[in-house]
Amino acid sequence: MFNSISSPKKSKKHNKNLPFNLSLALGLLENYDSPLYVYDKNILVKTIQKITQSIRYPHTEFKFASVTNGNINLLKIFKDYYWGLHANTPGDIYLGLKAGFNPKNIVYSGSNLNAQEMRQVLILGVNTLNLDSISQIELYCKVNQQLDQTNSNRQLGVRLNIPELTGESRIGINPQEFPLVIQLAQKYGLQVTGLHFYRGTGTNATEAFTKVINQLLDVGKQLPDWQYLDFGGGFGYPYQDNNVAFNWENFGEQLTAALNKSEPKIKLIIEPGRAAIAQCGTLLTRVVSVKWQGDKQIVGVDTTISNLSVLSVHGGYREIVTWHENSEQLYLTDVCGNTTYSRDYLGKNCQLPAVNVGDILGILDVGAYGFAMSSHFLHRLLPAEVLLDNNQPRLIRKREQYHTLLTNQIVDEV
Repeated sequence: MFNSISSPKKSKKHNKNLPFNLSLALGLLENYDSPLYVYDKNILVKTIQKITQSIRYPHTEFKFASVTNGNINLLKIFKDYYWGLHANTPGDIYLGLKAGFNPKNIVYSGSNLNAQEMRQVLILGVNTLNLDSISQIELYCKVNQQLDQTNSNRQLGVRLNIPELTGESRIGINPQEFPLVIQLAQKYGLQVTGLHFYRGTGTNATEAFTKVINQLLDVGKQLPDWQYLDFGGGFGYPYQDNNVAFNWENFGEQLTAALNKSEPKIKLIIEPGRAAIAQCGTLLTRVVSVKWQGDKQIVGVDTTISNLSVLSVHGGYREIVTWHENSEQLYLTDVCGNTTYSRDYLGKNCQLPAVNVGDILGILDVGAYGFAMSSHFLHRLLPAEVLLDNNQPRLIRKREQYHTLLTNQIVDEV
């Protein structure tokens, strides 16, 4: 669960840096209500620049994994810094096009499209597809032929599945199947030009990526028409201060050195998602109730766990901070959501000062898989989203109203 760390009943320091000052936090909630997603453009831009500068290989393209956050206003920031888009679904592609991305700068790396969706992806103009099964490749070939797509710029890639490299995964194709894949593509007058590597979501261990570089290059050379290596996503983010962070500089140095020595020269694609956008997001929420169970403080807030990522999928820790003036004495605290769901904890066993009704809490590092995985569980409405640009706020998504719950329902008029 969130903040599920072992700690003494009381502590003397609440030392996490606040994302912005109390005056700004108060102003944001006064203007846009609570709960509220707040994204800091300055933090996002710094992260984009850090990742971009870490890989010096000259034939590198960065694609933001919009599965982590699909707000068009945030996608436009990546486009402004010359990133493309990585799409898992046709919905990702649709949002990317609405944000102004050229479909040629969108890479689809997904699984299990039906025929209608495959057709949709191709009609939308996406040129690079990394597919994870022979049946998906066969479907691609057939749909492509039906559409009479003779685009010479189209690139077909295979998603790799080698347990010792990728870990145990449902995704991907083993190199033993490459001859069949190549034969199938050739039957339809196509080439397999790409290799896609995915290590799994949220991997902070840099070595999990660097130690496989040379093996990946060897695997790629098994494709006679190999043109690009998509090093995928899955790059982690250190939600806890004491966690090991992914070392982009080390990764970039080793990857660049290996690719510079390798022949033939190929294009490199990198698909960061969580690593690029997690830090810039904060979920603001107000305290609506406080009670004590012995020495433990039970804080109720006006948001819910359904406004954050699914814990079983994307981890269970987010730092929680408060702007409370008396922050010297800390208490073991559970922060609970505004539903009767017994597991509606936004933070459990975290350290906070004694708070009051009306105080503001900030749940940090929610830019990835926060709003993107929010739901209407127990029919709570989704919050608004605001973008800060040099501390100047701009509304980028309206707060939902109750009529949202009726969207697409068919209601007989009485």
